[in-house]
Amino acid sequence: MEKSALQIARAAYQPKLPKALKGAVEVKEGAPTQSVDNQEEIKKLFPNTYGMPLVEFVPGKPKTNAKMNVGVILSGGQAPGGHNVITGLFDQLKRLNPENRLFGFILGPGGFVDHNYMELTADIIEEYRNTGGFDMIGSGRTKLEKEDQFEKGLQILRELDIKALVIIGGDDSNTNACVLAEYYAAKQYGVQVIGCPKTIDGDLKNDQIETSFGFDTACKTYSELIGNIERDCNSARKYWHFIKVMGRSASHIALECALQTQPNICLVSEEIEQKGMSLADIVEYIAQAVAARAQDGNNFGTVIIPEGVIEFIPAIKKLIAQLNDVLAMPEAKDIARDEQVDFAKSHLTDENLAVFNSLPVGVARQLALDRDPHGNVQVSLIETEKLLSTMVAQKLEKMKKAGTYKGKFATQHHFFGYEGRCAAPSNFDADYCYALGTSAAQLIANGKTGYMAIVKNTTAPADEWIAGGVPITMMMNMERRNGEMKPVIRKALVELDGAPFKCFAAQRDRWARETAYIYPGPIQYWGPTEVCDQPTKTLALEQAK
Repeated sequence: MEKSALQIARAAYQPKLPKALKGAVEVKEGAPTQSVDNQEEIKKLFPNTYGMPLVEFVPGKPKTNAKMNVGVILSGGQAPGGHNVITGLFDQLKRLNPENRLFGFILGPGGFVDHNYMELTADIIEEYRNTGGFDMIGSGRTKLEKEDQFEKGLQILRELDIKALVIIGGDDSNTNACVLAEYYAAKQYGVQVIGCPKTIDGDLKNDQIETSFGFDTACKTYSELIGNIERDCNSARKYWHFIKVMGRSASHIALECALQTQPNICLVSEEIEQKGMSLADIVEYIAQAVAARAQDGNNFGTVIIPEGVIEFIPAIKKLIAQLNDVLAMPEAKDIARDEQVDFAKSHLTDENLAVFNSLPVGVARQLALDRDPHGNVQVSLIETEKLLSTMVAQKLEKMKKAGTYKGKFATQHHFFGYEGRCAAPSNFDADYCYALGTSAAQLIANGKTGYMAIVKNTTAPADEWIAGGVPITMMMNMERRNGEMKPVIRKALVELDGAPFKCFAAQRDRWARETAYIYPGPIQYWGPTEVCDQPTKTLALEQAK
């Protein structure tokens, strides 16, 4: 593999580790845990992995570690730092016992089920230190949820003498890891399963997981691009830029990018839901800001839109919930695609049908037709940025006729998604991921299963980070998926009474009227610590640092 000058320089970077992970460790166990909700149901579903204690690693005495082989899977969408989880895992396994071996399953969980794997040797690992992407072994979206998959996977684990499996993924992938850990524990197969928290969306976090890996780098990458657009916007002074960013289930990316770049408008899905806003309310809010800036002679601006905003508009959320149930009905499976819209409409309540019919035809069709592997609407395919700018233009035309708006409204559209998922990891993500991989190896060496590797105190220098593990069952509750109640890890939404949102809310009225843009520039990998090693503003505000 040929390398750029950046890759060569980054390969030499040595990720920083918490003090407790630098030598031999021992496990400090906390009190027994329980799930965040639905305790009786979760306990019944996971009798072998429920109620386990929190784990923290502390310096210990060196001990002899028996030889063990470990498997690793990258699951779901890419996030910067995934390779460093694997390199941290590899390095720690070799430190524990040089005879330990690491096997990577190719293209995600599907490789595990189909016995598609490769041994990860030192030569391979060296190629990928501190690099973005998941291309070392690839990723996939196969869901591990059926017993025949678990049994097929077990065959290759037995063949390769693999003692433990590390699944690097988001909330769905780690839910599957928990189900797999429970199944192998119940069967007493002696196979451990450990998870690692990955998602650029930032919605896999809680009291134990301060941030999911990739969020830091992705937000800095998007913020650089948004800052570039703002600078162009402020130079040409003739366009309103509607910028959609990733985040289907929560607005963490939009909020972090707003705190970094100070756009004129940033929509926060969770606030829209709390206020019960309609699509018309959102359009009115943006149109009034456009009109106010036009009064000052500023016919330009920037709007940040989270990709999942449409699902948070209460009336549309109710419609989507019923559509999900209707399209999960057995009879829906046999209906031709061109008849699916009519089938869906025929099963909607009058209230939901009225909302469906009020939407632009293209958006309504997407809501009724396109589903992801989990049975959910594929909101990233809905061009919300174009939908909103078109509706704002129509609103401004009416305001012009009424004499309440005098200005020009020309638009440009952007969607930042793939641009941030495989960026070279920031120092924070390089360090954080390496520590997560190291923690995963220690959890395995200490006999744990059904745990997620965690690293806390992450706004302090890496030396002071606290590493350990949290039982995955602790983060679970019951939610409706594909028409059935299923155990899943609870997603973390933007907290409207939290410090990051409050900081944004205190300044947004000024940003809406003034041109208060900040241009963060490219991510800095080396240079003054105050430039290149800062955590996200979200993390700093949450921990009041």
